[in-house]
Amino acid sequence: MKLIQADRDILLKPLQIVTGIVERRHTLPILSNVLIERKDEKISFVATDLEIQITTTAQDGTTVSEGYAVTVAAKKLQDILRALPDKTQVTLESEESRLHAKAGKSRFHLQTLPVEDFPKFPAGSEPQEKITLKQKELKHLLSRVQYAMAQQDIRYYLNGLLLLTEDNQLKVVATDGHRLAFALMALEPSGDRSEARREVILPRKVVLELTRLLGDTDDPVTVEILQNQVRFSFASVVLVTKVVDGKFPDYNRVIPDGYQKQFDITRQLLLQTLQRASILSNEKFRGVRLILTKDNLRIVCNNSEQEEAEEELEIVYGGDALDIGFNISYLLDVLNNLDGETVQLAFGDANSSALVTIPGDDSFQYVVMPMRI
Repeated sequence: MKLIQADRDILLKPLQIVTGIVERRHTLPILSNVLIERKDEKISFVATDLEIQITTTAQDGTTVSEGYAVTVAAKKLQDILRALPDKTQVTLESEESRLHAKAGKSRFHLQTLPVEDFPKFPAGSEPQEKITLKQKELKHLLSRVQYAMAQQDIRYYLNGLLLLTEDNQLKVVATDGHRLAFALMALEPSGDRSEARREVILPRKVVLELTRLLGDTDDPVTVEILQNQVRFSFASVVLVTKVVDGKFPDYNRVIPDGYQKQFDITRQLLLQTLQRASILSNEKFRGVRLILTKDNLRIVCNNSEQEEAEEELEIVYGGDALDIGFNISYLLDVLNNLDGETVQLAFGDANSSALVTIPGDDSFQYVVMPMRI
């Protein structure tokens, strides 16, 4: 039975959107598949890993038969379509447990799995909170903190990002126990929103997918907080994720206040200086010393081969002298993910965390713990 006849790109674009969460090898083979479904005169593409589900629809111009559903290996079909020339007409046909993809003189025969085995998320309950903002605003907010998420921490609630709404503000926080990034944005007052504080922990994988899929546009994205789920809707994409069950650390207790040793510096200058010094840092420990004296910042890295890099920068600083060590990767991360011209560094003593902020901007704070060098 002929299912779809369409230009290659009409099939490839929705596939590329949903396959980001698909693993090639999975304990459940059906999770390596994409569900292609014709319903309500639309063709939808659905992928899931049991924690996240992404759904999108194909553009107009697709020739299809009436209602059908089929599941096929997502990455294989994507690789086949990607390897075909541009503007190629592709035909997908279904026959028993096979999907036949035809394009010109090329023929591909793929195995399918029963549609009823595909674990689609049930329809969610009424949202407890609904927020609408611009795609570029959410993307920018996530990019300011996502690098600070833990990757495989035994404290599973750190392998994600705290999303919090309160006082007409949307706040995001990420930490791996060694550094913490906090950012917020003001929300337009809306009758759709409740006054109650809502907080959820988004899985790491979801945050990375959102960063990939969201556009730098003014087009809207709707965020709906449901019971144990969060739903993001934008363009033709609906992403639903389960939330991480756990208690996120109290970020207010981590962010220091009242530091007197502080100075402003050009972000790009500090970034380039640290990048040069990091070449000779210890590959395992990645340590860097920041040595503060009057109007002077020395940056020193050395490694186990007794090699050393030293940089010196003129700054405006009149506080007490300080010699403090950090993981240089944590400093490079924050400088790479900010877009302001100037950053402010503030310190307590050699055993206290440092605070990185943007002068005149209260919407971002980054805390990094020191290390002994």
